[in-house]
Amino acid sequence: MNLESRLTAGLPLPPGRMITSNEGDGGQRPLWLSDGPPATGLWSRLRAEHATSGLWPLLLCPLDPHDTQFRPWGCGEIHPEDMSSPADHDPRALLARWWRDHTVTDEDDDPLSAEERLAVTAPFGRTWPGPAPACTPVDDPDAMAEQYARVFLDRYPHARLGLVTAPRGADALAAAGWTGPANYDSDTATFSAVVRDWEDRFGARVVGVGFATLHLSVAAPPNGLDDALGVAAEHFAFCPDNVWQGAHRDLASYAEHLIGLNCWDFWWD
Repeated sequence: MNLESRLTAGLPLPPGRMITSNEGDGGQRPLWLSDGPPATGLWSRLRAEHATSGLWPLLLCPLDPHDTQFRPWGCGEIHPEDMSSPADHDPRALLARWWRDHTVTDEDDDPLSAEERLAVTAPFGRTWPGPAPACTPVDDPDAMAEQYARVFLDRYPHARLGLVTAPRGADALAAAGWTGPANYDSDTATFSAVVRDWEDRFGARVVGVGFATLHLSVAAPPNGLDDALGVAAEHFAFCPDNVWQGAHRDLASYAEHLIGLNCWDFWWD
């Protein structure tokens, strides 16, 4: 059953419309988008119904809150036809490869010296430490997601509701045709594959997505510095701009920020 058929199967929804991809022959309609912000509790109810509806709800933000086109979502800047399947990718191999790519030093183009660049990823330097161990949940992952969805809407009152046919939240990113991390990899399914793994190891759930941002709830965050350093390394491989462009400009300080944190926000510059 496709998305449009599922939408007519009795789900009470606010006014909205199907979004057509602006790439290819225009036949892809992967996303339903509400016309305005959703009512309090609607995201949680739809997420609870996902097992029967097959629709994963997303809280979607535009590049510019004042943009009447609501880019990228409202104008169809979504490209599901360019995405592979998340199941086709090994998340741990991806993280290891991305880590190697992001820790290469180029003396000609890099404003930092080789020593300064390696200091950013200390204590690991260029050596990939491997995946972080799974952490102990502090709450039920779905309950944490519902709590974060309420916080997210308070923080981003202009967000709208999106619905995508997907077996899990991680897969909804590729299914929707989201291209936020395209500066690093144009196939969003690779990022979906990593988020799948985080769903299993850290109780992560996909809640919000922006033009080039991703917002996850986390029910099993690291609770000590050693575990947090391993998670920080994964975050750097996944989205190096969190460290390069963020308030925490090296892995050690970024790791301290992750201890006990029940939401992970990523932004690609």
